[in-house]
Amino acid sequence: MKDCEYSQISTHSSSPMESPHKKKKIAARRKWEVFPGRNKFFCNGRIMMARQTGVFYLTLVLILVTSGLFFAFDCPYLAMKITPAIPVVGGILFFFVMGTLLRTSFSDPGVLPRATPDEAADLERQIGNAEDIANGTSSGGYRPPPRTREVIINGQTVKLKYCFTCKIFRPPRASHCSLCDNCVERFDHHCPWVGNCVGKRNYRFFYMFILSLSFLTVFIFAFVITHVILRSQQTGFLNALKDSPASVLEAVVCFFSVWSIVGLSGFHTYLISSNQTTNEDIKGSWSNKRGKENYNPYSYGNIITNCCAALCGPISPSLIDRRGFIQPDTPQPAAPTNGITMYGATQSQSNMCDQDQCIQSTKFVLQAAATPLLQSEPSLTSEELPLPGKTTLGTPCATLSLGQPTPPSSMPNLTSETVLTDMIPLKEDHDGHQFLTPEEAPSPPGMLSTGSPITHSHTLHVLSLASQDSLHEDSVRGLVKLSSV
Repeated sequence: MKDCEYSQISTHSSSPMESPHKKKKIAARRKWEVFPGRNKFFCNGRIMMARQTGVFYLTLVLILVTSGLFFAFDCPYLAMKITPAIPVVGGILFFFVMGTLLRTSFSDPGVLPRATPDEAADLERQIGNAEDIANGTSSGGYRPPPRTREVIINGQTVKLKYCFTCKIFRPPRASHCSLCDNCVERFDHHCPWVGNCVGKRNYRFFYMFILSLSFLTVFIFAFVITHVILRSQQTGFLNALKDSPASVLEAVVCFFSVWSIVGLSGFHTYLISSNQTTNEDIKGSWSNKRGKENYNPYSYGNIITNCCAALCGPISPSLIDRRGFIQPDTPQPAAPTNGITMYGATQSQSNMCDQDQCIQSTKFVLQAAATPLLQSEPSLTSEELPLPGKTTLGTPCATLSLGQPTPPSSMPNLTSETVLTDMIPLKEDHDGHQFLTPEEAPSPPGMLSTGSPITHSHTLHVLSLASQDSLHEDSVRGLVKLSSV
């Protein structure tokens, strides 16, 4: 009953103080859903590709169509005339090519995570402090970070460039891909044929893909020509072309593609043997000779060692954790309210409340607390003579409906202090003014016994403005004390 009566004082505002333990239920999201780069994800983040994948699908069509025609029209004749090992070897090469292609296209090439706002701000603060120390100044203000830093690797000075998109200093051999909008570790190049960047984590699969594709292209082209020659020996060249038109299409595709594929494989074999990337070779960053000033600090000085480091070393884990969950922010607990929610905004909740509004809110709380008592007694009389310049209650007080208090804007016309002083015993002091102490505060409406009449032994007293403000403050203290009990 006590809790029920006190709930009538609350105005049920939308302030967060009313629900300190309520937490918003946010559905768990994975990091790939909010990934800032220009990438596409499939299978709940397991597959990662570039946004431009049209050329990749062309690569798939060329490989599947050419290989399919070869296995359907050439392999049966070759297996019967020469050896059954031809379709077996062709099948092994085909599956190896498809496996390395998909592995290169669907994997993380080595994307570096971007700096958080706090990390970026801390980095800029450190750079600013370092510049102040170097220049002998301590002037404030924003200063953009320098574009480079220098580190020494195997006796060679290497510059680290600052990425203004990712807000990080890129590690050695890393570069920012403009198509994917990501910084990639040991960036080689962006390959549209595989639909992905080629970097530290998928370079070996890319190299094995182009190398095995070279073997498959040469293999198909050689045995297609063999098939046409064998048929032309039996029925003539023109009849052979009419009997197997698919062989003509395969020979044309392989002839125009074998040169680029084999040349690309040879170029990357050279890069692996010298432990360089395509990006470094195009820019001319390093020289293969140790004696020169710009020698390659990443080369082991041995072709076999360089090849083993590029193809047989361990694969570093992904740094972006694209399938990890985003941790929601922990909600801050609200301050306790001791069971009373004040009407109107307080200064801690908003800065729109001034002193007059707070006083009106206090009057409204006192009026709402006195409402049940006003209902039990229909009228009050005043016997004391009115003072000059003061307003008295000469007529019975109007009955207020429970649960519908008058807004604070109507309070100046209603001298609720006189009503409260009539129902609350007052303590007289030597100066004649009436003050209410917390010990003399009235019991809550729910604590009154039902049916017991309320008698008044005091008449209405008209207070001065100073005593009215004191009455408001003391009454609120009494209500807070009772509510905590």
